Amino acid sequence: MTLTGLTERVRTQREDQYTDGDSRVQGSMSVSDIRDSYAEYADGIRRLEWLDRLVIGRHRRHRFGDVDRRVLDVACGTGTNFRYLPETVELVGVDISPEMLTQAEATLADLGRDGTLREMDAQDLAFPDDSFDTVISALSTCTFPDPIAALREMDRVCKPEGTIRLVEHGRSDVGPIAKYQEWRADAHYAKTGCRWTQEPRELVSQAGLTVRDTSTGLFGTITTFEITPNQGEQQ
Repeated sequence: MTLTGLTERVRTQREDQYTDGDSRVQGSMSVSDIRDSYAEYADGIRRLEWLDRLVIGRHRRHRFGDVDRRVLDVACGTGTNFRYLPETVELVGVDISPEMLTQAEATLADLGRDGTLREMDAQDLAFPDDSFDTVISALSTCTFPDPIAALREMDRVCKPEGTIRLVEHGRSDVGPIAKYQEWRADAHYAKTGCRWTQEPRELVSQAGLTVRDTSTGLFGTITTFEITPNQGEQQ
């Protein structure tokens, strides 16, 4: 999804609205929880995309600007990645939230671009093996109930000669920032469904994916990846 770290500004609910038994407090939101959560502030997230462009835009451009042919954007959200893709690509975007996809349609229209959008769970992609030349995703693994399953699904649907590109966020490598993230982790998750203390490199490693190139930025909170598909080795 798009700029999950900013959604705390969009939502109006306080964490004390949730009981101790609420899955959002316990850090185990279900797919339906996430769908309901994003229904509340999809429009607001799109209005904040100007800020995303300032903060994360260069990282998206670096990883997504040279992809080609048939491209799948997993958890495309409001379509924040679309502007960074070459105009020649055949774009397919999927997201669990109908409201996010409505905003993504508006983004396509604003950009004057064609694309296919489908409601779909990233952990169970409804595509055959080796369907796409490129699979991209940004700021998404922090929200998936099972990020390892989602990453392996990205690998499954990517052609062996293709590429997987990720722009992810997680725990800072700057002490004071990391301490603040840890302090606010539970409340942030309850509000946004975002695990902002995750370690993206650990997730990619646990999924068994082969990293060709990686980079970090924004005080270590942003990690980007170029991944070589495993050609079905992990399936």
